Amino acid sequence: MFRVNSEIMKPFFVATFSLLSFFCFAQDSSSVTIHKDPRLGMLIKKQSQVNEEISKKKTARGFRLLVVNSNKREDAINAKTKLYQLFPELKTYLYYQAPYFKLKAGNFKDRKDAEDYHEKLSKYFPNSIFVMTDVIELRPEKEGEEIQ
Repeated sequence: MFRVNSEIMKPFFVATFSLLSFFCFAQDSSSVTIHKDPRLGMLIKKQSQVNEEISKKKTARGFRLLVVNSNKREDAINAKTKLYQLFPELKTYLYYQAPYFKLKAGNFKDRKDAEDYHEKLSKYFPNSIFVMTDVIELRPEKEGEEIQ
């Protein structure tokens, strides 16, 4: 049987790999070429536009209607669908605050406006609508118009 002496082989392998790594150095340090996809520039521009739109939104203290407060996600989603069908002008917000799913609707500056919608929604969601104070979104109806 053929036996290899490890004391001789270790320095041999170290020397061989050192010489190979020296001769196989393949990088030229004088220049770097970057190939950029042209769609990347369009994507960056689009994201900056989205960021500008988001930063234009103003918030204030106001009122929202708490429509559903349930630990069943399915109930909250069904209520959101029903709310969209019956009142498409109301913006809805679905939150998960463990262990409950909360569906809120509307951006009301005045409590009276919220209470008016409370009466309308009570016909479709009996015993589950509450007027809540919340941070609401204020946005102008037309571009350049001041928020009242």
